[in-house]
Amino acid sequence: MANKTQSLTVTQILNASAKDKEYNLYDGDGLSLRIKPIGTKFWLFNYLRPITKKRANLSIGRYPDLSLAKARTKAIETRQLLAEGLDPKERRDTTFRAKQAELSNTLQAAFEDWFGVKKTSIKELTAKKLQQHLDKYLLTYLSKYPIAEITAPHAIKILQPVANQASLKPEELPELLTALN
Repeated sequence: MANKTQSLTVTQILNASAKDKEYNLYDGDGLSLRIKPIGTKFWLFNYLRPITKKRANLSIGRYPDLSLAKARTKAIETRQLLAEGLDPKERRDTTFRAKQAELSNTLQAAFEDWFGVKKTSIKELTAKKLQQHLDKYLLTYLSKYPIAEITAPHAIKILQPVANQASLKPEELPELLTALN
């Protein structure tokens, strides 16, 4: 019969001090607190990967930023993912990469890609004017935003003051709109 691990208490965690080597305090059901030689403490969840059946550790947070109760809640959530046959580490990494890709897909990046193609099909002077106008009136205000976060009301709110003070001549507007197509 397997030994039952005694659950950790807040007092045990607070009294855990740094040693020459890192060590773990076990809470049970895969949750442990790792204490590093420099004194930092962080929560680990040890589990068996669903497909490869190899052991893996998933870092779930630092103590005291993540309390014992919250670490136990995260461990329960992680066990639920494992029960569904999902690898929690792969899921976290996939979510992180998707969010990172979404945030790097800014209006500036989209403009640079589009403009690289567009400037080959228009005159050099038109391309220069187009870039100047877009830099001045659009990219100055919206370039850092991820495209998914730019909504029409948001763009109008930001660009309305710009439109009111714009020095864009009416005769330049058709040329600019034609170049954008």
